Amino acid sequence: MSKPSKKYTKNFQTLQSAIAINKSEIFTVPKAVELILSLEQPTFQDGPTLEIHFKLNIDTTKSDQLVRSNVVLPNGSGKAVKIAAFVNPESVEMAKKLGCYKVGSDDLIEEIKNGGKVDFDIAIAQPEMMKKLPAIARVLGTAGVMPNPKTGTIGDDIEALVKLINSGKVDFKNDKTGNIHFSVGKINSKFDSDKLVANVDAAIDAVEKAKPDAIKKKYITSIHIASTMSPSIKLK
Repeated sequence: MSKPSKKYTKNFQTLQSAIAINKSEIFTVPKAVELILSLEQPTFQDGPTLEIHFKLNIDTTKSDQLVRSNVVLPNGSGKAVKIAAFVNPESVEMAKKLGCYKVGSDDLIEEIKNGGKVDFDIAIAQPEMMKKLPAIARVLGTAGVMPNPKTGTIGDDIEALVKLINSGKVDFKNDKTGNIHFSVGKINSKFDSDKLVANVDAAIDAVEKAKPDAIKKKYITSIHIASTMSPSIKLK
C-alpha cells in the first residue's frame, strides 16, 4: 500500500487539530467550508472539486427505498458538462447550436450501440426518442446517464433542458452501499466561501427532500464534505 502524500498528511493533521480544539463544537456548513478552504489544495487547472457525501439508512435491495433526484446548485457546479442529446432529426441543428457535446437520433443510438461506451456526462432526450433507447439502455444505465423523468432529462423543450443543466443542475442517486456522492463546486477564484456554503446547503436540502416514503426511520446517518485529495469533515 502506497503512503499518503505529504500534503494529504499535513491536511489530515490540520483537520485533526481543529477537531481536537473544537471537541464540543458541531461543524456547521460554514465552519466546515472555512476549514476546507484553509487546507493546502492540489494545483489543478480549474481548482480541486468540493465533494459532498451522504450515508443513508436505506435498503438498496428494495426498489421503494432507492433514492434518485437532482439539485440545481445556486452557484453552478463549476464543471463544464458534456451533454448528449437524443432528438428527432428536426431538432438536431438546434441542439448543436446549444452546444451539446453529441447530438443525434438513430445515428447517435447506433454509434453508442456499436462502440459500447459513454464519453459524456449526462444525456437528455425528447419523449419520442425514448422508445428507441432500449437498444442502448444497458450502456447508458451502467454509466448512470439514462434519461429519466425523475431527473428532468426528458422533454420536448431541449433548449430549456440544456439551460437548466448548464445553470448547475446535478443528478444524484444512491450507490450499491446506500451512499450518495456528488460535487458541489470548485475551489477557485469563481467560488468564495458564501457560494460554496449555498451550494452545500442546497445539496443537503435536495437529498433530504428525496427521502423515500417507505423510509420511516432515520434517513441520513452522516454527511461529510471534502475537497479533491483532502480528508473529509463530518457535518452536523
